[in-house]
Amino acid sequence: MAGIYIIGILFMLISWLVSWRLKSKFKQYSQVPLSSGLSGKEIAEMMLADNGITDVRVISVAGKLTDHYNPADKTVNLSEYVYEARSAAAAAVAAHECGHAVQHARAYSFLKFRSAMVPALSIASRYMQWILIIGILMLQTTPLPLTIGVVLFALTTIFSFVTLPVEFDASKRALAWISSRGIVTSQELTMSKDALKWAALTYVVAALGSLATLLYYVSLLMGRRD
Repeated sequence: MAGIYIIGILFMLISWLVSWRLKSKFKQYSQVPLSSGLSGKEIAEMMLADNGITDVRVISVAGKLTDHYNPADKTVNLSEYVYEARSAAAAAVAAHECGHAVQHARAYSFLKFRSAMVPALSIASRYMQWILIIGILMLQTTPLPLTIGVVLFALTTIFSFVTLPVEFDASKRALAWISSRGIVTSQELTMSKDALKWAALTYVVAALGSLATLLYYVSLLMGRRD
């Protein structure tokens, strides 16, 4: 059991390091002016237009690294910096989020599966932690609550792993487009690749951390049966 706790602490440390590295890289590449002189907003609108997407809006949202694509209202949400900035970092992020819009328009299978999971996941996440706590407290009496908690947590773990191909594919689409369209130079493309690589690693660490936590709860459940 001690090994499980060590693994949990290890993943927390790795997660912090990857997050710190991502912020460091983003700050570094944010200081590199984009040779094309385009802003994140302009890059996003160009990528959408080049892919024949006319029903998606590009808007600015508050915060740092808050960039995301919302399939519900079809908006590419760029953080204030990315929206206005003309840097290698802004180009990478803006194109990546538009990559999700392209996935949506092309009915990319993993994105469809991920979106289909959201309603069930939102309900599960609302009660999951309480069910797990109750399950652990009642484990010596009945395994049912913890079993339910494990099933719900397994859904979140599956969601984390389904997210990986969605993120990787969005980055692949983004990098191919900014390169072929001449948005970035070869040096700026290398920076964009590096920034998106560290962003992707945050999802990888989150997925593996979720799996490690799931295995911990499963070990509790199996230990009770022993």
